[in-house]
Amino acid sequence: MAKLILGANRGIGLEITRQLCQRGENVIATARTASDELRASGAEVHEGIDVARHDTLRSLAASLTGRPLDWVLVVSGLMSVQRLGELDETAVEGIRAQFETNALGPLMAAEILTPLLGNGSKLGILTSRMGSIEDNTSGNSYGYRMSKAAVNMAAASLAHDLAPRGIAVALLHPGWVRTDMTRHSGLIDPPESAAAIIERMDHVGLEDSGRFWHAPNREILPW
Repeated sequence: MAKLILGANRGIGLEITRQLCQRGENVIATARTASDELRASGAEVHEGIDVARHDTLRSLAASLTGRPLDWVLVVSGLMSVQRLGELDETAVEGIRAQFETNALGPLMAAEILTPLLGNGSKLGILTSRMGSIEDNTSGNSYGYRMSKAAVNMAAASLAHDLAPRGIAVALLHPGWVRTDMTRHSGLIDPPESAAAIIERMDHVGLEDSGRFWHAPNREILPW
């Protein structure tokens, strides 16, 4: 059985890939363009895969036919900032792009790739507590917040729809991590976040499928 990591080129996805390879797992990692670090990780690397381009997901699924997976973990994400008072056409395009990657991408990955998962397997989606309506205390970041709220709802539906097939869904906030996406601000580094995500993926089951986890401290987040 193999573990498939979508969006493994850098940051959290790269570190998850490294840690899984280090513990002896069979890891398949995807990227639009593979970095030297990803190639050196020990994973089987598939380039040209973009969750916002569903044809690339279909090509990936075709290439993996006959190779059962026990994880599909969607790490890919896009973040840009849109503020009230600045919502011109460029801002709206940025919002649309975030929906394509952050919400529709994971949903279509589930549609196309979960046929490779069997009973007892797991689908993981990296989200953000910025998608929590209750937790929104600062406003702004319209595209990122809206797209993450949308993928949270998608994951809740996927948990119901995949339960009859014995597939558990983990919806994971990775913490505020120092990566390129956050311009290296944050509270934790990728190795700590990756270890927490792997731990949650290892232990999630049908009894807690669809929950919205803060992976580093195991807190269940509000919707």
